[in-house]
Amino acid sequence: MTSRRDFIRISVMGAGALVMTRGTLGTAKLLSSPDEVKKIKVDLKRTPTYCEVCFWKCAGWVYKTSEGKIWKIVGNDEDQHSNGRFCPRGTGGVGMYYDEDRLKTPLIRVEERGRQVFREVSWDEAFDYISRKMKDISSKYGPESMALFTHGSGSAYFTNLLKAYGSSNIAEPSYAQCRGPRDEAFLATFGEEVYSPEITDIRDTKCLVLIGAHIGENMHNGQIQEMSDAIDKGVTIITVDPRFSTAAGKSKYWLPIKPSTDIALLLSWIHEIIYNDYYDKKYVEKYCNGFDKLKEHVRDFTPEWAYGITTIKPDQIRKTAKEMANASPAVLIHPGRHVTWYGDDTQRVRTIAILNALLGSWGRRGGFYRPAKYDVPSAKIPKYPESKKSWTDAFPGKYPIASSPVSNALIDASIPDNKPGFLIKGWIVNATNLVSSIPGQANTLKAIQNLDLLVSVDTMPMEITGWADVVLPECTYLERYDLLRISPHRKPAIALRMPAAEPMNNTKSGYNIARGLALKLGLESYFPYEKQEELLDWQLKQVGSSLEEMQRIGVKTKARDADDLYYAENENVAFPTDSGKIELYSKAFEDAGFDPLPKYVVHEEPPEGFYRLIYGRAPMHTFGRTSNNPNLTDLMHENSVWINPKVSKEWGLMNGQYIWLKNQDGIISDFPIKVRVTERIRWDSVYMVHGFGHKQKQMKRCFGKGASDTQLITKVLVDPMMGGTGMRSNFVTFVTEKSEKEVAS
Repeated sequence: MTSRRDFIRISVMGAGALVMTRGTLGTAKLLSSPDEVKKIKVDLKRTPTYCEVCFWKCAGWVYKTSEGKIWKIVGNDEDQHSNGRFCPRGTGGVGMYYDEDRLKTPLIRVEERGRQVFREVSWDEAFDYISRKMKDISSKYGPESMALFTHGSGSAYFTNLLKAYGSSNIAEPSYAQCRGPRDEAFLATFGEEVYSPEITDIRDTKCLVLIGAHIGENMHNGQIQEMSDAIDKGVTIITVDPRFSTAAGKSKYWLPIKPSTDIALLLSWIHEIIYNDYYDKKYVEKYCNGFDKLKEHVRDFTPEWAYGITTIKPDQIRKTAKEMANASPAVLIHPGRHVTWYGDDTQRVRTIAILNALLGSWGRRGGFYRPAKYDVPSAKIPKYPESKKSWTDAFPGKYPIASSPVSNALIDASIPDNKPGFLIKGWIVNATNLVSSIPGQANTLKAIQNLDLLVSVDTMPMEITGWADVVLPECTYLERYDLLRISPHRKPAIALRMPAAEPMNNTKSGYNIARGLALKLGLESYFPYEKQEELLDWQLKQVGSSLEEMQRIGVKTKARDADDLYYAENENVAFPTDSGKIELYSKAFEDAGFDPLPKYVVHEEPPEGFYRLIYGRAPMHTFGRTSNNPNLTDLMHENSVWINPKVSKEWGLMNGQYIWLKNQDGIISDFPIKVRVTERIRWDSVYMVHGFGHKQKQMKRCFGKGASDTQLITKVLVDPMMGGTGMRSNFVTFVTEKSEKEVAS
């Protein structure tokens, strides 16, 4: 078994190499800790922060020189998210601050959408323009015709603004394009989500099952560290993936499953665990509802049945099921993060939830722990006006299981041809590049052309900013105060983000942008604090701290109120489900017209000469938001397409050759991509890292580097239960030369 040190080293793929931090003293070692800083013989000052490069939001320290230049970011020893250690992306965050391609001042469009011709304006003029348009939309169509698409720490400010304005049509694309099926599946089963970061007890698990979860490449910091600890303890890892991922290389079992057949494998595992009496009988009897129906449901789902579907041999299915049983309850079938794959994803993740329940892992050491968090009061503001129309009124009865607004439904509601119950006429898009994050780019652009207003709030000139009417430049997380981070974890904790430097250029924080708009709209009472630090100080004093204390320590952790991280032996637990128990059989799904127990559904095969397009992550990048970062681009400046040697031989493709990808609908990638010939991918699939192939020339480092998987995702299998966009339903073939017509297009 690979050691902890080797796992971390391989996971970051050499990202510990020295890279130049532009505008700073010199070099910054990327995978770093506070101990390294102590060795530096210069006068450094530090301020606390938590990272905004990914959702994990690790707390750390920003070190500055005596001249005030940001030099290095390291982890905070007190932080449960980082344990004092940052990942490559986190330490590379310095590059976001020094990126000379950043948005610098507010812009207003002067020509039609699609032509990136803007004029520089003052903040006051930009706010005036937006507020006039928003008032006009409210007067003509109602305030509900404004929608917000948002991501990250700034979400709370713009959510507050839009609710005060009178609209509840607020979507986080991470719901329908990433985690939504997981949230709904676990809610239906346990009555509780798995939160963010996930409440997975990886450090104490004895058997870790990764089914499409790429720990080691996603670089979710705490999970990688815990997995490394588990490796040192001799954990059994089972990785199910058509690609030999970094995690697969650390696994006892790699099951190279045929894509789109995961439910068949999971049902077969459930069959084995039930019919061999491997399940936790005492746990199931005490806590679960619907076991007899489940047992009958999986009667015929034998390993032999699954083999004909998944290509995983029956003995491998049996052995891995026994490994899980041997470790129970300290076994964890990981719920994943990005789970919008094939359009039946809520049911697929439901199968994962059921399997965890049978093995008794929910609420148990080595499975899923009970989270705890600080109860921090919010600012005292007036009651929001009642929103008369929500996203569900646009398409009544659609996506009945969805517990959050569905981003693609709001986009569809912006297109008159779709005949929505009401039209969305204005968008505020905050910190999310909709053109690249929402599949079906043509549909998104069609929606944009029907809007009366599109406002983009971002730090970088992403594709979405090129289509905006108004561009509002947000300063980076290193230049601003933000919400207190109170994410649930094993112990309640608060983390502070404060400015390490004044906002560069003519940029503002998300709080100040939202408040500036609120003042123009007559909604000042919803932002009662002129300065966010005043609000933070008031909040912290309500929980026995202060802004001054948090500026010194960065993270404040307290003990849990009770010793209840895991269920006690024979503890009576009331689950927040309809029955008060774990729902193996979902009556709620049945009442909504869906299968109460998961079923395997056959999916479309690739056409002759085409291969299923699989995409994923790299440890030094977060989607497309880091692809222009001067530090992280040095580590990976383009993606490549993984092709099996048998396929490359058939096509005459060579390692390192540049080709274009063409999908089933005739869409050809704008830019070429480098071939990587490798046995680490199945012959029926190809693989590429998401977040490349940018068309924005303003981002000089990443323009035209690699290919965009989003561009090739034109067939979307929408989950009818909650609206998740299944994106692994696209197939590509290879183009070695582009015609003049194709180049021009």
